Amino acid sequence: MKTLLFVGGGIETVPGVQKAKAMGYRVWVSDRNPEAPCFAHADEALIADTYNGAQTLAAVRTLLAQGKGLDGAMCLGSDVPATVATVTEALGLPGISLATARAAMDKLAMKDQLARGGVALPWYHAVSDAAHLKALSEAHPEPLILKPVDSRGARGVLQLGDAANRIDLDWAFSYAQPFSPTGRVMVEAFLPGPQISTESLVLNGAVHTPGFSDRNYELMAALAPHVVEDGGNLPSFLAEPEQALIREEVARAALAMGVQNGVVKGDMVLSGGRAYVIEIATRLSGGYFCTHSIPLNTGVDFVGCAIRQALGEAVTAQALTPQYQRHVCQRYFFPEPGRVVSVSGAEAVAAREEIPFCEVRVQAGDEIGSIENHPGRPGLVIAIGSTRAEAQAAAERAVADIVIETERSNR
Repeated sequence: MKTLLFVGGGIETVPGVQKAKAMGYRVWVSDRNPEAPCFAHADEALIADTYNGAQTLAAVRTLLAQGKGLDGAMCLGSDVPATVATVTEALGLPGISLATARAAMDKLAMKDQLARGGVALPWYHAVSDAAHLKALSEAHPEPLILKPVDSRGARGVLQLGDAANRIDLDWAFSYAQPFSPTGRVMVEAFLPGPQISTESLVLNGAVHTPGFSDRNYELMAALAPHVVEDGGNLPSFLAEPEQALIREEVARAALAMGVQNGVVKGDMVLSGGRAYVIEIATRLSGGYFCTHSIPLNTGVDFVGCAIRQALGEAVTAQALTPQYQRHVCQRYFFPEPGRVVSVSGAEAVAAREEIPFCEVRVQAGDEIGSIENHPGRPGLVIAIGSTRAEAQAAAERAVADIVIETERSNR
């Protein structure tokens, strides 16, 4: 029986661990949190910082010294491909190179590598301080986005506006910089147009992209200057030729990053009739996109394919070919900030036939802050329907029927 390591044991990784167990594999999980949700489903729990490759490898070697074997490693919903690659490269297991993984976790290094590969990108530049940001802003009057170079989950990402509507750039720099572990910040152009989430598996240099979702940013203005996605819709409303442009650019980006076999997650935008890469990640997505939305939409067992690939087993192009295009809609909760007084309606919503997934991550007594990034969202629903409108209506109805009541502190 083969053994697979998941680096990261958070709640969104649980379906991946369960999938691997159902496929008949042993599962190890590493996380620094002794209460990590995945530990309840794992054969072995390794206490190690998911961002510390050496520490994780040391924990793995401890089990290997006990005569236990490891056949592969991966991550799902955790942006830690460099830690995964540290393990796989040291042990000669399947996976991307450590150099590729590290570049994918550093947005400047990633974009530089993509640019060298001829991939279409929005204008971008490193920012050294607030004065530098102001100078770049004056030279680029278009709408701009500020982001930490090596953070994730939209932490620290800000809309700066255009030249006529710039926010306070001193504040923006001071807000974004602490979210970067290395204190680095970058700015890039905000390109107008539909944004798309993609998920691909690369098989010997051939890029297969069954995951294709319209990202929903209806709350962009309401949550400004923060940038928080509030859901997605599958299949895309884009015409097939437009989808082909995006898939072609994803494939170009995957190969430019040096991925011959592995997962590539894309944040894309179609602007002015051309596909651009906003970011590329070399890991399985969070938000239950790969575990729920893709299989519901296409019938493709994407996570199962990724697991087999991580273990060095053959995966066919046919296994990644969509069997159908069913309508799926995902939406998140955005309750008022404050202390949670009560949560109601979730059980009834979860029982609905059109709601295959419902998760509320808060309970009475929890504090909900202002939602400024993706980890701040306290739950979501995934709905299905016979049409796009029907699936979206089901998701929006479910969100409305789950009441997360909060109250402001008097302090």
